[in-house]
Amino acid sequence: MGTAYLGCISFEWSTGRGTRHTECMSDRIGVRARRRSPALSVRVRILAAILLVTAAGLAIAGTTAYVVQRERTLIEIDAVLTDTVDDARIVAADSAAVDVRGALRAVIAGVRPATNESTLAVIDGVAALEPRAVDFRLADDVLVARSVVETATGEVVLGTVTASGRLLRYVFVPVSVDGDPARGTFIAAFDVNAELRPVSDASRTYLFVGLATLMVVGLVGWVVAGRLLRPIRGLREATARITASDVSERIPVVGHDDVSALTSTVNEMLDRLQGALTGQRQLLDDVGHELKTPITIVRGHLELMNSSSAADVAATRDLAIDELDRMGGLVRDISALAQVERSALAQRYPADIAALVERVRQNAGALSAHSWVTMATADVVVAVDAAKLTQALLQLAANAVTHGAPTGAIELGSALTLDAAGRPRLQLWVSDHGPGVSDELLPRIFDRFQRGTRGRGPAGSGLGLAIVAAIAEAHGGTVLISPTPGGGATFTIDLPADSAPATPELNDIRL
Repeated sequence: MGTAYLGCISFEWSTGRGTRHTECMSDRIGVRARRRSPALSVRVRILAAILLVTAAGLAIAGTTAYVVQRERTLIEIDAVLTDTVDDARIVAADSAAVDVRGALRAVIAGVRPATNESTLAVIDGVAALEPRAVDFRLADDVLVARSVVETATGEVVLGTVTASGRLLRYVFVPVSVDGDPARGTFIAAFDVNAELRPVSDASRTYLFVGLATLMVVGLVGWVVAGRLLRPIRGLREATARITASDVSERIPVVGHDDVSALTSTVNEMLDRLQGALTGQRQLLDDVGHELKTPITIVRGHLELMNSSSAADVAATRDLAIDELDRMGGLVRDISALAQVERSALAQRYPADIAALVERVRQNAGALSAHSWVTMATADVVVAVDAAKLTQALLQLAANAVTHGAPTGAIELGSALTLDAAGRPRLQLWVSDHGPGVSDELLPRIFDRFQRGTRGRGPAGSGLGLAIVAAIAEAHGGTVLISPTPGGGATFTIDLPADSAPATPELNDIRL
């Protein structure tokens, strides 16, 4: 019995004990795909394209040159034969011969054949007179018979015929003398193949030179293509060596061409990948470390709990809930940090900074009974992710409530400044008047799971300032810490004040 599955067919036989055989067509297809011969490499394809184009160019150039030279030679043969007709007529007229034979004898003697040319006199269809020193003989029955037929009208005839194994270009010149009834014909013919031999030899030489040129081009192309593709081979080898445990491999950048630019881009990608993997490993280590403590605490209290004591059960329950709430907050903060790093601020729209800071001040009033004061306002419109920037400012406000003075004022502000290059920068800050940040904590305060001195309220996850730093970096900016005059700490988010095309309403800031 056969049972069909997606991509597989299962066959079952009943032979006492059930036997089942399953065969997947995808497995067969994969095996056939793996058995296919590998495709040609890029180097071979580049070289093949170069050789094909070069061979085509050489063939076109050689063929064109051969055809032009051949046609020019044939035209020159016809010109010589035409001049021979004029010479024969002149010699025959000046000979004052009394019969056809005498006139033809004078023509044979007076018109000397050129190289690869021969002449013949025919009287009444019979070869009668021929020069002594010629490159070849014309006494061929085919040529003689042809001359009798083609000169029957008494006109000069120019044509081509194969006779005695030669391709001949000929001219038939009728000769007659008053008072002599005999019919005479003067024949001049060129051996076309012999005339074209220099052209053929030159073409043969061109062929050998062309083949040698192809070999040189192939050799040079192979070397040049190999050198140009060397960074790509290095890229392939480097990516093959990269593993999840080691992404430090980099490719040397040589030159300033497109391949070197690709190499630089890949190296930058590897830098980002290494940073992401390092951050991921660090996050996993930190999360494991942070979760280990509450899990150990809950487990220890559960193991030591006296189930028969209602008070002990209630205390253990309250402690477990408190630790679970802390773990839940930690998970929420990790999720928020991952969302900030993953989203890359896709929603950057022009926002009214003064309105944004004012809404942050109003929302921060619900965090504590402090006096929330706006010290300065930048009345500008800047392209930002308003929701994320609001989240960062509220996190700084919560940090000021927890670690600042228990009462008094907490200041917020915004300002537009210029950097050293004259580019506009947007600064937003939150200042408290507490004990400030210690010198030993200052270098790592924005690291994940770094906690300062124990503040008021429940303990945090240690990710708040890391989230603020991630939001600032996503905007292309940074977070700065400076002491507040009179004591305390001021956290400043410094961003480039870039403009952006208008999309939603400027004041439509989602908090």
